[in-house]
Amino acid sequence: MRTILITGQGGTGRTTVAAATALKAAREGTRTLLLTADRTDTLGAVLGVPTGAEPTDTAPHLTTWRPDANARFREDLTAFQDRATSALDLLGAARLDAEELTPLPGAEELALLRALRDAATSQTYDLLVVDLPPTPQTLALLALPEELRRYLRRLLPPERQAARALRPVLGRLAGVPMPAEWLYETAARWDIELAAVAAVVEDRATTVRLVVEPGPAGTDAVHAATTALALHGLRVDALVANRVLPAASADAWLGALAAQQRKALDEWQETHTVHEVPHLGRDPRGTDDLGALPVPGVNRAPVPVEWPVLDHLADDGVLVWHIPLPGAIREELDLIRRGDELVVTVGQFRRIVPLPSALRRCTVAGAALREGELRVRFAPDPDLWPRTR
Repeated sequence: MRTILITGQGGTGRTTVAAATALKAAREGTRTLLLTADRTDTLGAVLGVPTGAEPTDTAPHLTTWRPDANARFREDLTAFQDRATSALDLLGAARLDAEELTPLPGAEELALLRALRDAATSQTYDLLVVDLPPTPQTLALLALPEELRRYLRRLLPPERQAARALRPVLGRLAGVPMPAEWLYETAARWDIELAAVAAVVEDRATTVRLVVEPGPAGTDAVHAATTALALHGLRVDALVANRVLPAASADAWLGALAAQQRKALDEWQETHTVHEVPHLGRDPRGTDDLGALPVPGVNRAPVPVEWPVLDHLADDGVLVWHIPLPGAIREELDLIRRGDELVVTVGQFRRIVPLPSALRRCTVAGAALREGELRVRFAPDPDLWPRTR
C-alpha cells in the first residue's frame, strides 16, 4: 500500500491539502483512507462531512477516520490493570474505573500510530493519506516507535526471558507474587506492535509531502524539515506551496507579497519538486473547492531513501557509510559511536541508528560532509574482522 504523510509549516493548510490529495486519488478510482490526528474535526469542516472514531465512507472510494484517543486510552489502562492485579494488590493500590480516566499527554499520538498500523495491515485500501501535525511534532511522532523499541530492548532484554521459568519457584519461596512474567509478556507485545508501526513508516512506498506558504518563514521551515526528515530516512516526494497569490496585482501591498512569494518559489525550485496551489480568495470548503485545488497526484513508484555501505577496502582500507543529509551544516553536525549504534545529531535533531552488521566489526576512521551527504569511514578491527589466508 502507498502511504503519503502530509506535514509542514503550522497554519499553512496541511489538512486542506491532505483532503484534496485523498479526494483526487479517490476520484481516480483508488481506494483511499484519509487519516487525521486532529482532536477537533477540522477535517470534517474542510470536507463538509463530519469525521469520527470509526472509519466513515465520505465519498466514492474515500474513507475518513479520526481515531478516538480517549476510548483507546481507557481500554489500554483497564487491560493493564487486569493484567497487573497481583502487583496492584500487593502494593495496596486502588483500581481506577474507566469513567474516571482521562488521557495522558501522548495518548493521541499513540492512538494515531495504532490507527496507522491497523490501516496498513487491513489490506482494504490502496492509498493511505495521513494528515499530521506541524513538522517538529511529526518528527517526534514518527520517531516514537523506533525510540520506544530501543528503550524496551535496553530495559527488558529479550534474552533475560529465558530465566522466567524460575519465577514461579522464586515467587513461592518469597511468599509474594512475582510480576516479572506479565511485565515481559507486555514488553514483547508492545515490541511487536511498535515494529508493525515502524515498518509502515520505514516502508519504501512511504513518502512525505511538505505543505508551506512561500516566504522567509516557509524557507526556514523547508530547510529544517528536509534535513530532519532525511535523518529519519524519509523522502520528501513533493513540496506543496500553498496559497500562492497571483503574480499580477493592481494593489501595491498584494504585489509586494506576491513578489516575496515568487522569490521563495524560485529558490525552492532549485532543490525540490514544487507544486503551486493558488489561493482561492477564501478557505476551501466542500468537495467542489477541494477538487479545484491542483494538488500533485500520487506517484506509484517513489524513489526510496538509501543509506549504502560502499566497499573501499582494496583502495583505501575502509568501508564508507553514505547517509544523505541535504541541507546539513557541518558546524551543527555531531557523531558519537556507542557500541553497535551511531548517534547522529544535526542541529536540534538527533537519531540513534544501529550499525549495519559489517560495520560493527570496525572502528570509526573519520567522517566528512560532502554534497549534502554524510560519509562515515570505518576501518576493520583486526581483532574482529575475518582473516584471510
